[in-house]
Amino acid sequence: MLKGLHRGIEKEGLRVDSDGMLSARPHPPGLGSALAHSRITTDFSESQLELITGVHGDIDGCLRELTQLHQEVFRQIGDEMLWCASMPCRLPDEDDIPIATYGGSNVGCMKTLYRMGLARRYGRRMQTISGIHYNFSLPEAAWPLLMGADGRGGDLGLYRDEGYFALLRNFRRHSWLLLLLLGASPAVCGSFVAGREHRLIPWGAGTLFAPGATSLRMGRMGYQSDAQGSLAVSFNDLAGYAASLNGALTQPYAAYEAIGVREGEGYAQLATSLLQIENEFYGTIRPKRTTAPGERPLHALGRAGVEYVEVRCLDIDPFAPIGIDAEAIRLLDIFLLHCLLEDSPRDSPEEMKAMARNQRLVAEGGRDPQTRLDRAGVQVTPAEWGAQLLRQFEPIAAALDGAHGGEAYGAVLARSRNALADPSTLPSARVLGEMERAHGRSFAQFALAQSRAHRETLRALPHSVQAQEHYAALAAQSLAEQARIEASDDLPFETYRRNYLEQDLLAGPHFRPRS
Repeated sequence: MLKGLHRGIEKEGLRVDSDGMLSARPHPPGLGSALAHSRITTDFSESQLELITGVHGDIDGCLRELTQLHQEVFRQIGDEMLWCASMPCRLPDEDDIPIATYGGSNVGCMKTLYRMGLARRYGRRMQTISGIHYNFSLPEAAWPLLMGADGRGGDLGLYRDEGYFALLRNFRRHSWLLLLLLGASPAVCGSFVAGREHRLIPWGAGTLFAPGATSLRMGRMGYQSDAQGSLAVSFNDLAGYAASLNGALTQPYAAYEAIGVREGEGYAQLATSLLQIENEFYGTIRPKRTTAPGERPLHALGRAGVEYVEVRCLDIDPFAPIGIDAEAIRLLDIFLLHCLLEDSPRDSPEEMKAMARNQRLVAEGGRDPQTRLDRAGVQVTPAEWGAQLLRQFEPIAAALDGAHGGEAYGAVLARSRNALADPSTLPSARVLGEMERAHGRSFAQFALAQSRAHRETLRALPHSVQAQEHYAALAAQSLAEQARIEASDDLPFETYRRNYLEQDLLAGPHFRPRS
């Protein structure tokens, strides 16, 4: 089981010009259709690429595919680069940040309209923040073994749902540790906060920072929503999760109702509810199920249950050419298995508030020795609590090393313990140290230099003719598929939009509450 863990990576990144300014060019033609390509698409902005690996049972294979995707991108973007950091590059005026387009089909227009709604609700600058999503699941053969070990009978699919939701609850309790150990966004370019209130401190030219921050991306200056602060999404079971989101997806929200759906002859947003669609929910982790064409994510979960979890709190590592490395993945595997196997009490509204506070405190001041977290009502430092968790991880790391051979997982824990003891070695501290040492305390100059170096590193790697032909074929297939989708549309857009939004989100056998 431990050798067959399933993992995949979705990595976002901004295209920038040679001066580190957000690219104004459209999605490169050589990368095919952003609507229909299975591996290379766009996120919020036309200038924001999203690279998607397949599912891999080994870390090396996953990183190898992600590397090849980067190499193919660099073949197609000319003199541009991929920004190496989660917090954005120098940005133009708000209205000049280009929203992604996907062609004239109903599904393509709906994807663009959803992004137009995001821009109106949160602003375009916030949407240019980029990150890494880590998709994780156990092999299906593991679930009968776990069910037998628990002495359980009954429906295996519902047991699997319970297992993943136990993981989700524990992840939310302890995900601050990932921000501390892997967070790498302690500073921002001044263009990101222009015209906004903030508590950041000016540092170098055009740079603001928080001295003890680990991941401003996950704090109040990052990918956050005051409107969503009213959401108390339960992870006690799949039925409760769906019920928590259903109201936000179906009931009008006053501030967004004031915007409306229509704007003259065009559209302003997909819907007037608190969430236009499920993807707008800003959680650190989500339960996921592959959807059928035209199917909503919640409907898919009700139909077939949880297939995998999507970790969403990871910063891009500016020191890694592809934004993540094997050591980070090993830490994630240990962390997620611990979340699955450790006792996982049901959550409560009070605990959810405490978890949100802990996340914010670590994101904005995790390296500050004065920071205290709430551990079941007791105030502890991140280092104290983190050291306790790392000790609990040791049996899992040993089991993974036993399954794979070697000591790589144990070494990750050792380095993590050392980092807690010496916060100057954490990625967020290293970013600030490098900015001060070589870049005049300038975030933009640091990230630009790293982006250039990563481009040269990746261009220097072998990229076989077979790989180039493979990606050329995927690009051509995606363009043909977009043409097919556009030719097959037989509904007016408004009918398509309503049909999509009016799906019964609470239907399905997997939405039975846990007994």
